[in-house]
Amino acid sequence: MKQSARRGAGAARLGVAAAALAALLALSACGGGSEPSADGGPDVRATLALAIPSAVMAPKEEVATYAVGDTEGYFSQEKLKVDVINTDGSVAAVQAVASGSADIAPADAGAILAAREKGVPVKAVGGLVRNWPWRMAVLPDSGITSPTDLKGKRIGVISLASGSAIFARAYAGDAGLDAAEDIDLLPVGVGAQALSALEAGKVDVLALFTQAYTTIENTGTEFRYLDNSDAFEGIRSLTFAVTEKTLREKKDVLTRYLRASYKALLFSAVNPGAAMRDGYRAFPQLLAGRKAADRVADDTKTLEAWIKTAVPVTGGPEDFRDWGAIGDEEWRRTVAYTRTSGQITQDVPVPELWDGGLLQDANDFDPAAVIEKAKAAG
Repeated sequence: MKQSARRGAGAARLGVAAAALAALLALSACGGGSEPSADGGPDVRATLALAIPSAVMAPKEEVATYAVGDTEGYFSQEKLKVDVINTDGSVAAVQAVASGSADIAPADAGAILAAREKGVPVKAVGGLVRNWPWRMAVLPDSGITSPTDLKGKRIGVISLASGSAIFARAYAGDAGLDAAEDIDLLPVGVGAQALSALEAGKVDVLALFTQAYTTIENTGTEFRYLDNSDAFEGIRSLTFAVTEKTLREKKDVLTRYLRASYKALLFSAVNPGAAMRDGYRAFPQLLAGRKAADRVADDTKTLEAWIKTAVPVTGGPEDFRDWGAIGDEEWRRTVAYTRTSGQITQDVPVPELWDGGLLQDANDFDPAAVIEKAKAAG
């Protein structure tokens, strides 16, 4: 049974990756290009294509960085026009960058490492999610109480091409289990679909990120969370990735994008309610046919859960500094995690995967002005 499950999982991953890449290449053929505009005056903007690592918009990075950056004018201040495409997870987002369908993507660091090991010339240029966001959760009456109880169990993951599956394998391995033999991974998506799979017994446990759980908890559902060991401390998740070619040719445009995004993230940390309202303006589909007033409280809680993964755990917004920085020890732990999870087979040297050269200029903004603007947004 395990052999067939592994073959099925492998085929599913290949199928998802192939479909995602084909769709993204089609998008690029339809004009998703991202060459900077020629100089032509103060209102001319450079165009940048951004790949979001999820198929459906949600109150997370696309709100806290893109929607706020667009609505609050941070992109226009940097003379940028940012176009968004959706992808089915981090692997597909990195594929979009590698294929030229997108210029930049916030993708799971493991997906960036895996691509780099395969010779794909992608590099991380700025951190985003700095606090480990992935958790294992069960229903309160579940008999699963510790990581070792996962042996023989079915784990619900967002998709087999997502960081969710990578986390599930690494979690099992950290517990001393054989991720290939002792657990089964089943794609269940997020939200109501994931909850239904858990409640119906199709899966025994979920492997989701904190923001996804908050979305479900807003409906009144309760979860019991399994502990993450110290092995998951200091591991990086979503990280901005580009190709080496884009980094060479569009360094200034990328710097401006990062600066606008980090301003937007600071704004969101100060006033998540205002950030969520910006999200509705940028992505009306977030409302799902309802009025903003009926959704904003729950959606703001969900966005706040995501923001907590992307800002320092101590201090207030006025203390936040060094946006996007990732230290060598963090990269060492991230590489080790990615290798343990089976996504890479050997260590990838940090200089090959990371270039923090844009961050000094990306941090060249007045945080007090951003904070004041956020507070004034009401």
